[in-house]
Amino acid sequence: MQMEWPSYLDEYEKLVIRMTTPRVMIDNAGCANATRVMIDSARKHGILLEVVQVLTDLNLSIKKAYISCDGRWFMDVFHVTDLNGNKLTDESVINYIQQSLGTIHFEGSKCFDGLTALELTGTDRLGLLSEVFAVLADLQCNVVESKVWTHNGRIASLIYVKDCDSGSPIEDSQKIDRIEGRLRNVLKGDNDIRSAKTSVSMAVTHTERRLHQMMFADRDYERKPVIRTSGDSPLVAVQNCLERGYSVVNIQCKDRTKLLFDVVCTLTDMEYVVFHATVNTTGDRASLEFFIRHTDGTPISSEAEKQRVILCLQAAIERRASEGVRLELDTADRRGLLADVTRTFRENGLNVTRAEISTVDDTALNVFYVTDASGNTSVDPKMIESVRERIGMSRLKVKALPMICHQKAERDDEFAVGTGGAMLLSLGSLVKRNLYNLGLIKSYS
Repeated sequence: MQMEWPSYLDEYEKLVIRMTTPRVMIDNAGCANATRVMIDSARKHGILLEVVQVLTDLNLSIKKAYISCDGRWFMDVFHVTDLNGNKLTDESVINYIQQSLGTIHFEGSKCFDGLTALELTGTDRLGLLSEVFAVLADLQCNVVESKVWTHNGRIASLIYVKDCDSGSPIEDSQKIDRIEGRLRNVLKGDNDIRSAKTSVSMAVTHTERRLHQMMFADRDYERKPVIRTSGDSPLVAVQNCLERGYSVVNIQCKDRTKLLFDVVCTLTDMEYVVFHATVNTTGDRASLEFFIRHTDGTPISSEAEKQRVILCLQAAIERRASEGVRLELDTADRRGLLADVTRTFRENGLNVTRAEISTVDDTALNVFYVTDASGNTSVDPKMIESVRERIGMSRLKVKALPMICHQKAERDDEFAVGTGGAMLLSLGSLVKRNLYNLGLIKSYS
């Protein structure tokens, strides 16, 4: 694979990258019902997150994962399928994975060049999103992309906009000040004077990682849920394996897409390094185990820190959990579309708990998860049909929540993994075998 080097790299930096560039192998033959993606690379903080990000941005389902680090090298093995449980057979997808994983040292995330990013956090309430989009429409801002999360009564949103008339990013400082001020007033409402925040940025960022960071900074993990809509909360336990100098994090929860990304993203941004990990899924359940240390090499040092890690991981898992009715809007984009649609939701007593807004070739492709005004996920079908009649039955459709498809676990390619020292032993053997294959050690027996 031929690399195109960024202009800012000198020859020494290029040599270092050549020596440490991840080696990627994709295997469709060795596993009965999944594609195996294997990555070897020099270890650096955050590289695991970058790898997982590439896979999850393609909406792949990670059925299993084995992650291990030995000295300055790491090896990851992911068993992936598409969301229907099928192996990856599209050569363009396979080539994209190989190229992306092989260039993660200097590759960026999805590019939002030419757009202005708006970051919003505050107290969630019925109709808030409708008010936000109404303000943007009034200020001649065209929403091109957006993601909205709510959790524990808080809301975080990243909204990418451009000027309606010129189609250019919004750079005029007076207009930016006006946008920030109007949105801040909306977010404050009557009772959120202190914590409502707005900011405008031209920076390119990975949207979902930034949403995690925004909600983490907002300390949503410390707040009590306004309404507990599901009894299926993630179970997180943390204990220290002092003889090996690790802290061990165990997670048991419902499986869903991007689960591993959300967990690794949170651990990375909390300045923990994952040295070893296993991920297993059975049916709709997921079991994850991580051996971690601080970036300075020390394990978790106090009970208070353990509890903070537990709360933060629970919050990270819950933020993306899709509660409510999934509505998909597919229609020609126009000025004020989002303001009109979300106002219709509000007027019919529907609250948006999560949203994914996108525009492709002048077509709006939007997904909303809605509950009733009290937060109940079992929304009266008459309310939904009333909204669909006003927006257009053919434009707004009710969709079942996407399910993770897992077939029976294959036996032939199972690694013998357990907990504690047994897991470390098996993963250590895996790394040694890999290092032997690379010619970096003489024996792995």
